[in-house]
Amino acid sequence: MQQAQQSHYGHVFRGKNDADLVDALYVHVPFCFHKCHYCDFYSIVGKQDGEGDRQSAFIHALQLELLGRLCERRLKAKTIFVGGGTPTLLNAECWARLLEILSQTVEIEHVKEFTVEANPETVTAELMRQLVQGYNGLGVNRLSIGAQSFDEKLLKVLERWHDPSNVGKAVGYAREANIKQINLDMIFAIPGQTMAQLEEDVARVIDLEPDHISAYSLIFEPNTPLTQKRKMGLIQSVGEQREHDMYARVIELLAAADYEQYEISNWAKTKDNHCLHNLLYWQNANWLGVGPGAASHVNGLRWKNEAHIGKYLKAFADDSAEALPPIMDIERLDTDGQVGEKLMLGLRLREGVLKQWIDSHVPTDSARGKMIAELKEIGMLEEVEGYLRLTQRGLFVGDAVISRLL
Repeated sequence: MQQAQQSHYGHVFRGKNDADLVDALYVHVPFCFHKCHYCDFYSIVGKQDGEGDRQSAFIHALQLELLGRLCERRLKAKTIFVGGGTPTLLNAECWARLLEILSQTVEIEHVKEFTVEANPETVTAELMRQLVQGYNGLGVNRLSIGAQSFDEKLLKVLERWHDPSNVGKAVGYAREANIKQINLDMIFAIPGQTMAQLEEDVARVIDLEPDHISAYSLIFEPNTPLTQKRKMGLIQSVGEQREHDMYARVIELLAAADYEQYEISNWAKTKDNHCLHNLLYWQNANWLGVGPGAASHVNGLRWKNEAHIGKYLKAFADDSAEALPPIMDIERLDTDGQVGEKLMLGLRLREGVLKQWIDSHVPTDSARGKMIAELKEIGMLEEVEGYLRLTQRGLFVGDAVISRLL
């Protein structure tokens, strides 16, 4: 099966013809010093002995993947996002090389946002200065810090390893280095979490005055340790009603602190603080993902690099500039699938989907058109200023509403 996929690789993406289509670049750094029990992103726990060598080999492979994909072209990407894993676990030498590689991969004048994800335990003043300085004019201007919770007991439930006090220190280091945009991630509906604990977490986040806040309800992803613990009866979910109440309280508290909710799980101080990279995802734009486990989308075609560091490194063992990593999950959406995906992603935004676009792509007498009418009738969707969007009621069951339009 893998060989069959590989034989079609040349038809998936070669930047010689498609580089100008890419709006965003995602770089997946798989290294972590500990695997959080709720996380289903591909990551590997680093080993102290020889870890620098493996990081170096990974950066070299990443460079070769970009060479192989882009065929000496440069991307006109508006955003770069380095996620993981824990990108801030990379050593200074690897960061220097990665920043140089990225400056040679994109046309710098087009990049409006360069984001790096960070674990507060791995944020230092030196690293922040290095990221901001960047290379040849391309430096990081947005940092996304995984706070998750400020309660040590709740962090233990998640098997999230960081000292809550280091979140504030990380924010301070980022500001001292003049990183323009700071995002804090938090998780709610953690097993055992009370409303008082949630309110304290939100208060602690607000006190740090980030430019942007992401608040996600805990999802029990398949095959994660947290899901296994629930199956074994070692923990219990908070329940649908409490999760609903917690989400409502998050919305209330962040609104009172003058944060605008612009997406189901995201808030910003102003429109200028919106995460441009994620907006491109929600607007169903084109993005290229590099690194093991990274997904890509170009004009309705989706694929994913195989999530295996060994196979990824092996693909570039001969240093060929034509080499590409093994891929999986190749999918080309038909027209109906692309319309469904546009609605699925766009309705996550509080603004919604342009009604004019819906009128031209969704006939009113089609099954999807009739479903939209039904969801409007029962108060889950509404038209506001030329957009179709979730109502306040629909927001609380957004995934269920959106799934009916796929």
